[in-house]
Amino acid sequence: QVQLVESGGGLVQAGSSLRLSCAASETIAGINLMGWYRQAPGEQRESIATITSDGLTSYADSLKGRSTISGDIAKNAVYLLMNSLKPEDTGVYYCYAARIGKAYWGKGTLVTVSS
Repeated sequence: QVQLVESGGGLVQAGSSLRLSCAASETIAGINLMGWYRQAPGEQRESIATITSDGLTSYADSLKGRSTISGDIAKNAVYLLMNSLKPEDTGVYYCYAARIGKAYWGKGTLVTVSS
C-alpha cells in the first residue's frame, strides 16, 4: 500500500526555521496536487499550503510571507520551509497528495515551537 512519509519535525525555538519533507513510498500516478495540513492541539486539521502540478502555490493567511512550499509533483515529493516560527505553529503536520477521485495522507510529523 502506498504511503506518504513526512520528516523534519521536531522541537524548535520561536523565531527559528524548519523544513518539512514528504515523499511517497512508491510513485503514485496521476497526482496533480500536493500540500500540507496542520492540526494544532485541540483544533481541527486545516490546510496550510498547496502546490499544483503546474507549480501554482497557495498558503493559509497564518503562513503567508514566511513559508515556502516546493516539490516535484511527478515524483510525489513536497517540502515546506517555514521561517520565523511561532508557538502557534505548534501542531502535527500532515502531507497529502491528491488525484481525481482519491487522496493519500501521511501519518504526520510533530512540530513543537517553544517560546
